[in-house]
Amino acid sequence: MIKLKRYSDKPILEPLKEHQWECASVFNCGVYYDGELIHMLYRSSNIWDKSKFISSFGYAVSSDGYNFFRLDKPVYTGEGEQEARGCEDPRITKLDDTFYVLYTGYSGKDTKVCMATTKNFITYKRYGVILEDVDNKDAALFPEKIDGKYVLLHRRMPHIWIAFGDDLYHWKNHQIIMKTIPDSWQDYKIGIAAPPIKTEFGWLLFYHAADHNKVYRLGIALLDLNDPTKVIKRQNEPILEPELKWEKEGWVPNVVFSCGAIEIENKYLVYYGGADTVIGVASVTKDEIYKFVKE
Repeated sequence: MIKLKRYSDKPILEPLKEHQWECASVFNCGVYYDGELIHMLYRSSNIWDKSKFISSFGYAVSSDGYNFFRLDKPVYTGEGEQEARGCEDPRITKLDDTFYVLYTGYSGKDTKVCMATTKNFITYKRYGVILEDVDNKDAALFPEKIDGKYVLLHRRMPHIWIAFGDDLYHWKNHQIIMKTIPDSWQDYKIGIAAPPIKTEFGWLLFYHAADHNKVYRLGIALLDLNDPTKVIKRQNEPILEPELKWEKEGWVPNVVFSCGAIEIENKYLVYYGGADTVIGVASVTKDEIYKFVKE
């Protein structure tokens, strides 16, 4: 059975009181490893008031995956009616020479899947809403086409869905690939964590789930390489759950929630938000993944 191993009992990134735009919380980050540096886009909030906060994205960079240098200004902020309360939960996928960032645009009333692109994590081209569903979120692209189609994962409550497209704006053949499980730690809602990671065994999918007590945990599954609508394996037990004080106490208590993971050397690093307030990281080795596949 797979369990993530925390890097530390302390967060790797915390709010900075001197930065008004991220003084309340930093959490739910997308990450990308270019072979030398780990790039992080993280969600921040400017005030600890759920009726008034505005979310934006900060940028941080690291050479080791644990110690990050961050900019003193946000790199991406909300625009327009759909993003009146900001942008949330970025997930990063590289296609060709461009990074595609899928995120949640929050209007204050509903959430929709939006997209932006960048080549340097500093400047962005905004595309706006790419899925018109009301209250859709937790979306990410696969890092390559499958059978000539772009592939998208998203969350129509309460399950994980997949869709296919000839381009990145028109999505068809929507179908559920993973459902909640009654009377379990994942009985209320589920959604992807990091974008899927290609392995020789299948698409490795880290995901989050919440129970009816609103406790958020992380899980793991494996999708078929050639037909990602098929779930090859799904662990029954969570791989990470709130245990430390900063995972159990914060802006939203009892939450571990991930939007990004990287493959580096012989392991996978999974970055996650603790209680919607700080960022932590935990890992699993490739040998452990191999055992999970072969069990």
